[in-house]
Amino acid sequence: MTTWTNQLYFGDNLSVLREHIPDESVDLIYLDPPFNSNATYNVLFEEKTGEDSAAQITAFDDTWHWDLGSEAAYREVVTQGPERLASLLQAMRAFLGQNDMMAYLTMMAQRLAELRRVLKPTGSIYLHCDPTASHYIKLLLDAVFGHDNYRNEIIWKRTSAHSDARRYGSVHDVLMFFSNSSDYLWNQEYQDYDPQYVEQYYRYTDDDGRRFMSGDLGAGGLQGGGYTYEWKGVTRLWRVPESTMARLDAEGRIFYTRNGIPRIKRYLDEARGLAVQDNWTDIEALRSWHQERLGYPTQKPEALLERIISACSNEGDVILDPFCGCGTAVAVAERLKRRWIGIDITHLAVSLMKHRLHDTFGSELSEYSVIGLPQDVASARALATESEHDGRYQFEYWALGLVDARPATGKKGADSGIDGYINFFDDNSGKARRIIVQVKSGHVNRGMIATLKGDMDREEAAVGIFITLEEPTEPMRQEAIGAGFYEPESLPGNRYPKVQILTIEQLLDGAQPDYPRFAAPQTFRKAPRRRRREGVQPKLEG
Repeated sequence: MTTWTNQLYFGDNLSVLREHIPDESVDLIYLDPPFNSNATYNVLFEEKTGEDSAAQITAFDDTWHWDLGSEAAYREVVTQGPERLASLLQAMRAFLGQNDMMAYLTMMAQRLAELRRVLKPTGSIYLHCDPTASHYIKLLLDAVFGHDNYRNEIIWKRTSAHSDARRYGSVHDVLMFFSNSSDYLWNQEYQDYDPQYVEQYYRYTDDDGRRFMSGDLGAGGLQGGGYTYEWKGVTRLWRVPESTMARLDAEGRIFYTRNGIPRIKRYLDEARGLAVQDNWTDIEALRSWHQERLGYPTQKPEALLERIISACSNEGDVILDPFCGCGTAVAVAERLKRRWIGIDITHLAVSLMKHRLHDTFGSELSEYSVIGLPQDVASARALATESEHDGRYQFEYWALGLVDARPATGKKGADSGIDGYINFFDDNSGKARRIIVQVKSGHVNRGMIATLKGDMDREEAAVGIFITLEEPTEPMRQEAIGAGFYEPESLPGNRYPKVQILTIEQLLDGAQPDYPRFAAPQTFRKAPRRRRREGVQPKLEG
């Protein structure tokens, strides 16, 4: 028996799946892969030369492009992938050409083949997409999992109304539901009845106010026969024996029509509800006023994931989300006492997930490991110089996470001098103070500290933090010392250096910025506190 530890991976999910996730080890997969559904549909089909550099997939830049990486991925699937998938991908390329849509489908084909490998025979997969590519995705899923294992195309109505020029409003997303075999785990889920349905069918009320509908007690036409006898002047074939009919009558559970025909009372407060159908209109998309909203652009409501996880897994099962973003699937899996694996290629997402888990569950949070992050200066330098996935910005995201700073928006392009910020409180006024953060992975000099001081003045920041991979020079230290101290009025006698230089080595050794901690930092929007279901985290057979 091996104790299970939940896993949060920072890296390309294709590599993580191949290197870390064993065959047939996952019970349920949910994925919401990035796709630029806001792009003009026709633009997605424009031919590409394949000469562009590899696409960067980040939290805010989720377009796939046809490039040399796509070409290599295509050739790998065709030469080494499952036969049906290889044939389908070749047909798709002949039809679509070399364009962004084909790049997306090629990259997804690679990953779906790996997801099939890690999924147990009794497992299921839900792929969340929008109608822009759902018809192509279904073909890929047919090729990978088999058309016999198609279960549903679920329509999720994510908004009430949308105005589109010269076409019908687009208000739904699509979830493709496939199993890995015919013998898959299934727990029937129920939803509340629509008020109109209740009014139409539960139209009777008992003396005590309980609403009910009447059900047929006759057995005419039913297979297996019934029981023939006379009941209060009515002779026919009944569904229940006479003794049961007498008991139901004594319990007041029989309703008599005007013609004296007995019918059974089915009470609304005893009904489980309507079995969930494939058109989900009862789960609202997140709005700005919802407490669980964290500001992540593609965040999905927890109710959506709770329905999926409850239907196709049990407590102790392993849930995998290979594009986990802000971690809704992971958070719901934790709350429902499932084991989980989350993967994301951006440190911004990994940092947000860590904050979300700790804010949501506190001391009840199960043990988990974060895998793939730099653990020493050498690996931090490798991340900074890595170019395949725009490593310079990933290094910044990672370094900002070391001090619980949130990346500044609109950073791409010219260097604004501000890479991130921290909000903090040093009194009970309710007004947050701000720290601005600058991250440098290459050569550093005194002028950079002078620039940071100017940015602090412009932003009216209380403190400035300069994070550097390289050792700072003595002129840099002197420039920082010259900035003086921040002395909050509410904390007389307490002084904090206005400009602080911290090296990556110091941060990895446990150093942290020095600033007032009157209350917990408010850099990340806090997830609402929730309790996990009762039970003990199970062990993994091994």
